[in-house]
Amino acid sequence: MNLTKEQKKQKSQDLSAEITNGGTIFFTAYQGLKFVDMADLRVKLAPTGAKFRVERNTILNHAMRQAKIEGADEKLFQGPTAVAIGGDVAAVAKVLVDFQKGQEALKLRACYSDGTWYDDKQVKQLATIGTKEENLSKLAGALYNAVAQSAQVLQAPIRDFAYVIAALENKQK
Repeated sequence: MNLTKEQKKQKSQDLSAEITNGGTIFFTAYQGLKFVDMADLRVKLAPTGAKFRVERNTILNHAMRQAKIEGADEKLFQGPTAVAIGGDVAAVAKVLVDFQKGQEALKLRACYSDGTWYDDKQVKQLATIGTKEENLSKLAGALYNAVAQSAQVLQAPIRDFAYVIAALENKQK
């Protein structure tokens, strides 16, 4: 599909706004991946809030500049490129890494999230840390346990005193 110069500019601006709002962008090479597999990946990414699509490298490069994202390696814009934009960075990384295990045609190139660049090895590490919801639930559980243990420690002297009183009462009977 041939786009006019104005359509390319508009597409670049829209993509820039989406990148800015999403905060996270994953770069992948998809050459050799079938359409059905890409549709399956989109379905798996939907719960994370990320959108996966193929973009032209020039439009993607312009959108990155418009979004004021610096430090992109030129290798990111060589060959066919598909991007996953938005979503929880750890959840998206986990889906992409898991999908890559079954579909070797998908190659992770890099990720940009909140001002930081991650290479493919670091993305694989991101996939192991758990999602935001998982980490928050672990934190809530740890805080609950700390509060419960503190309550037990504070109640121990009163409980022990009650046992002593009950023992004295039983002894006097």
